[in-house]
Amino acid sequence: MSVFYAFLSRMRYITRWGLMRNTRAENVMEHSAIVAMFAHALAVIHNKQGGSVDANKVGMMALYHETGEVITGDMPTPIKYFNPEITSAYKAIEEDSEKKLLSTLPEDLAGEVGALVMGGNETELKLVKYADTLSAYVKCLEEISQGNAEFKEAEASTKRKLQAYESKEVDYFMERFVTPFGLSLDNLSKEIK
Repeated sequence: MSVFYAFLSRMRYITRWGLMRNTRAENVMEHSAIVAMFAHALAVIHNKQGGSVDANKVGMMALYHETGEVITGDMPTPIKYFNPEITSAYKAIEEDSEKKLLSTLPEDLAGEVGALVMGGNETELKLVKYADTLSAYVKCLEEISQGNAEFKEAEASTKRKLQAYESKEVDYFMERFVTPFGLSLDNLSKEIK
């Protein structure tokens, strides 16, 4: 018996953005799904621009990128990055949590699933990180579009972070896909012909 997937199904109970007032709560499971879609898209864009990564693998890595949080919970960004010691300690705790969860998998699955949870080359990991940041940016835009000024500073700082990546994939995604996240359903529907 393995508790791995039963634990992961509990991601839906972990709320993100814990220190901020939200118009709509976001949980870790839905965040992971959005990051997976974005990471897959970034990988496809990367390949169209001459790169060579397995877009499906990158998408799955992104789907599993918060695996450790099912044990640790979601630590708010201001706390997680308050100082280098806290950041380092939290990353070690997350890694330990991932290892403990992976140890519950049957041996014939542990290697392949473990490579998605804890593996990846530099390019794959960057694309997942970029997608994670894009997801945060989109959340900020959605909150602001609902009149929630609480997210204005987070939106500005997240946008600066995205720009600092100097990533062609992120730039492409931002130019073509991000603006509609602030639109109403009626305005989104007008774009479908």
